[in-house]
Amino acid sequence: MTGNDHYFTAHPASPEERRTLAVHLAGRDVEVETAGGVFSPDHVDLGTEVLLRTVPAAPAAGDLLDLGCGWGPVALSMALESPGTRVWAVDVNERALDLVRRNAERLGLENVRAVLPDDVPDDVAFAAIWSNPPIRVGKEALHSLLLRWMPRLAPGAQAHLVVGKNLGADSLQRWLAEQLGDGAAIERVASAKGFRVLRVTSR
Repeated sequence: MTGNDHYFTAHPASPEERRTLAVHLAGRDVEVETAGGVFSPDHVDLGTEVLLRTVPAAPAAGDLLDLGCGWGPVALSMALESPGTRVWAVDVNERALDLVRRNAERLGLENVRAVLPDDVPDDVAFAAIWSNPPIRVGKEALHSLLLRWMPRLAPGAQAHLVVGKNLGADSLQRWLAEQLGDGAAIERVASAKGFRVLRVTSR
């Protein structure tokens, strides 16, 4: 990436440097395409690995959300695991969204929608949200992001978020509890390799 480039940049200026990567998703070995200018282009990052190892099985039906999808390891896992769902892969990075679309096509997945945040219809409620949220966008932007999407969980549905302990996972858990109040239960359900997995259950 260039000095001014971040994985949460809408149009990365850095060279694409497309590459093929062998990864293990949803219990199978697959090949995906990644590129420079997106989050963790060389491997499934450790936080995402912790998330995918600890989440319950994805719902078999409904709308699912991968918030901050990058090149797509979480969205692709959801889609592989639950082909009867519609998986929304949301990111502000256009290059990342293009990679998710290419990877879904490569894996024969027709249930993935890789879109910008404003392109998700307002009436969609999610049966599950899985996210390795972009903590480094800053606290204000992160809080705005979570307050936009967490209330869109269907009643009784769950979101699972992975956050580095040293990046404020415990304070984020407290903040979510304060903000969502009686509308949701917030729990820490796993802790591994310096990461916490937080579960938000909609009431």
